[in-house]
Amino acid sequence: MSLNKVIILGNLGRDPELRYTPKQTAVCSLNIATTEGQKDANGNWVDHTEWHRVVVFGKQAENCSKYLKKGS
Repeated sequence: MSLNKVIILGNLGRDPELRYTPKQTAVCSLNIATTEGQKDANGNWVDHTEWHRVVVFGKQAENCSKYLKKGS
């Protein structure tokens, strides 16, 4: 078995969405934007934004919903 670890640093595009499964497990959905600056063929800086959809479960999901807000 292998484990992949990813660290995403960016800003939330909207407030986290918290919901519960029928068994009362917390599930939180986050949309995170990461922006990277690159030079184009003419030497001008161009920003490229990529969106990441992240899903968090359990107590962590409740904490994300409680402490994170759009733009943070």
